[in-house]
Amino acid sequence: MFFATFFICQFVLMMQFLWRYVDELIGKGLSLEVMAQFFWYMGLMLMPQAFPLAILLSSLITFGNLGESSELTAIKAAGISLLQAMRSLIVIVIAITCISFFFQEVIAPKAFISFRQLLLSMKQKNPEVEIPEGIFYDGIPGSNLYVQKKDMTTGMLYGIMIYRMNGSYDDAAVILADSGRMQPTAEKKHLLLTLYSGEWFENMRQSGLGVAANVPYRRETFSTKNILLDFDSGLDMVEAGWIASDARAKSMGMILHDLDSIREFNDSVGHQYFMDASRTTFYRPPMKKADSTNVLRLAKMEKSNHDSLYAKLTGEQKQQVVRMAANDAQAALSEMEFKVEYSEGLNYDERMHQLEAMNKITLSLSCLIFFFIGAPLGAIIRKGGLGVPVIISVLVFIVFYILDNTGTKMARDDNWTVWFGKWLGTAVLTPIACFFTYKANNDSVVFNIDLYKNMLTRMLGLRTKRYIVRKEVIIEDPKYLTDAEILTNISLEISDYMQRHKLLRWPNPIRVFFHPGDDNDIEQINSAMEVAIEDLSYSKNNYVLMKLNQYPIIATHAHTRPFRRKWLNAITGLFLPTGIFFYIRMLRFRFRLYRDLQRIIRNNEKLIPRIIQLGNLQKEGSVTVI
Repeated sequence: MFFATFFICQFVLMMQFLWRYVDELIGKGLSLEVMAQFFWYMGLMLMPQAFPLAILLSSLITFGNLGESSELTAIKAAGISLLQAMRSLIVIVIAITCISFFFQEVIAPKAFISFRQLLLSMKQKNPEVEIPEGIFYDGIPGSNLYVQKKDMTTGMLYGIMIYRMNGSYDDAAVILADSGRMQPTAEKKHLLLTLYSGEWFENMRQSGLGVAANVPYRRETFSTKNILLDFDSGLDMVEAGWIASDARAKSMGMILHDLDSIREFNDSVGHQYFMDASRTTFYRPPMKKADSTNVLRLAKMEKSNHDSLYAKLTGEQKQQVVRMAANDAQAALSEMEFKVEYSEGLNYDERMHQLEAMNKITLSLSCLIFFFIGAPLGAIIRKGGLGVPVIISVLVFIVFYILDNTGTKMARDDNWTVWFGKWLGTAVLTPIACFFTYKANNDSVVFNIDLYKNMLTRMLGLRTKRYIVRKEVIIEDPKYLTDAEILTNISLEISDYMQRHKLLRWPNPIRVFFHPGDDNDIEQINSAMEVAIEDLSYSKNNYVLMKLNQYPIIATHAHTRPFRRKWLNAITGLFLPTGIFFYIRMLRFRFRLYRDLQRIIRNNEKLIPRIIQLGNLQKEGSVTVI
C-alpha cells in the first residue's frame, strides 16, 4: 500500500512541479534523453516531499480497511492494543524517516545541482523562445536583437532592431524591420531569421590604406529578407559552479560549516559599514544624558555659524553651495541604499541556509507525524479504499503545506524568526497526532459520524422515524388485551393533558429559561406508550406492525426548556441571540408535540379495535395472521 500511494503522490507532485517549468520545455526540440534527465532529477528532488504524504495516505487506507472489516476489533479482543499493533509499522516508518533524511542529505543536493544546470541549459537552447520584450538580447553570437513585442501563439516578432557586429562598433550593421520570424535550420547549427518590411544600414570600409576610413554607409529597403545567423542550437551544459553556493545544493554538514563563514563575513561587513559611517559628516556619536545639554548648545552654535557664513555669500555662491549640499546628500543616500540592499542580500543568504538546515529535519519528522495522524484516524473512522482516506489526507496535507509555506515565507522575508517560521507546521501537527493516537488507543468515538449526526438531529429538532419489522423468531406472543387497555388509558390521559396545557400558546420566556420545566405527565404518557409498542412489536399481524411505525417518537422535555441543566438554560437566556434561537426552537417542539398527541389518539382509535379482536382470538387459542 505504501509503494502504491508513494508513486501516486510522486506523480501528483511532479505534475504540480512541472507546471512551473512547462514554458521552458515547449518549443525547444528537446530529445528524449534530455527530457528523461529532467524528470529523473525532478523526481529525486521531490521524493522527500512524497514520503510523508504517502505514509499518511497508506496508513489511513490500511487501518481504515482493518476497521471496516472488523479486524481491528478482533485484534483488540485478543488483548492487543492499537499501539502494540502499530509497533512494527512504527519501526518501518522510522526507517523511512531516516531514508528521507538520507535523500535530503546526499541525493537531493546533487539532484538540485544537476536539475538547475539542465534547466539553465534548456533556457538557452532556443533563443527565439527566450528573447525578451523591450530589452536587447545578446544570446546570439555577433548580434544584439531587440524585439518590441512577441506573439507566443504564432511565433511572430514585431518591432525588430538588430545590431550585427562585424568588428568594432564603427562597422556595425543596423537592421530595422516591422516584423519577422525566427526558426532553427534542419542541422540545428544556424538560425533563419525572416524579416518583413524593413531597412538595412551598414557602414562601408575602405581598404588599402594605412588606417581604415569610413565612407558613406549602404542603405537597403526590403519587403522580405532572410538572414542566416550562426547559432548552435544543441544543448550545451552551462557551468554549475555558482549553483553549488545555493543552500539547497548543500548537505547539513556543509550548511553548518558555511553558516559560520557567512555570519563572520556579515559581521565584518556590518562593522566596516559602521566605521565608514563614523567617518562621515552625518555621524553623531552616542551621548550620555549628562552631555546632552552641552551637545545641544554646540549644535545651536554650529547652526548659527553656518547660517551667518551662508548669509555672507552672493546669490550665485548660495546656489552653488545648495547644489553641492544636495549632491552630497544624494550621493550619501545612494551609498546607503546600496549598502542596505547588499546587507539584506547577505542576511537573506544566511536565513536561507538556516531554513534549509531546519527543512531537512522537519520534512523527515513529518513522516513520523503523518503516520501518527493517519493510522489513528483510520482506526477511528474505519473507512478504507480511496474515498474518505484520500479526502482526509488531502485536507491534512493542505493544512501542513499552508503552515509550512507561510512560516517559510515569513522567515525568509525576515518577518518571523527562522526557527518559529520553519517549525510552525510541525509544532501544530504534533499535538494533533498525539491527540488522535490517544483517542484511537482508548477506542474513542470522537469521529463517530452517527454520534455527530444524532447530536445535530437533536440540536435542530429533526424528527426520527420508527422502524419496526416483523421478527423472525417470536418466543412469546403480545398481550393484546393488556396493550389495548394501556392505549385506551393513554388516549384519555392525552385528552386530559391537552385540556390542561395550552400547547399552542406562547409560554413566558422567564419561566422557560429561569425555572425548572420538567413535564412529568408527558414522560409518563411516553413511557406507557413505549411499553405497549415494545410488546406489540412481537406481533405477527402486518396491520399492527404498520400502525406501530406510524406512532411518533416524542421529545419529552424539549417543549418546556432548551436544556436539562438549569445553569445552562440561564446562560442561554441571558445571551440574547442564542436565547431567541432556542426559544423559537422550543416553540417548534410545542407545536410538534400538539400534532404528535393528536396523531397518537387517531392511531389508537384505529389500532385498539384490531388488537382487541386479536386478543379475543388469542384467548380462544386461534390467532390468525392477517
